[in-house]
Amino acid sequence: LEMVILAALKGRSLYGLALLNLLQKLETTAITEGTLYPLLDRLKKEGVVNAQWVQEGATRPRKYYSLTPEGEAKLNVLTDRWRKSVSDMEFLLANPGPVTF
Repeated sequence: LEMVILAALKGRSLYGLALLNLLQKLETTAITEGTLYPLLDRLKKEGVVNAQWVQEGATRPRKYYSLTPEGEAKLNVLTDRWRKSVSDMEFLLANPGPVTF
């Protein structure tokens, strides 16, 4: 889920509900508020996500989240690991049967 949040914030800032709505539109990333906000708080404490209150017109302020440089670096590491995992799974699916090395 950490990678999901970081990927969703790559190159943009989103307020919490917009981020939640984006993730809920995708079949494999649909999460609840009860999962999202504690995770955002943890990522903020780790310094990989910034949070900033923004007043938009007469509506109440919204907290926008964005990646820090550390967050972008962490996303790159997680992306490399994810791609390796997908490659390994593709190998396993394409090569069923006894293990031979």
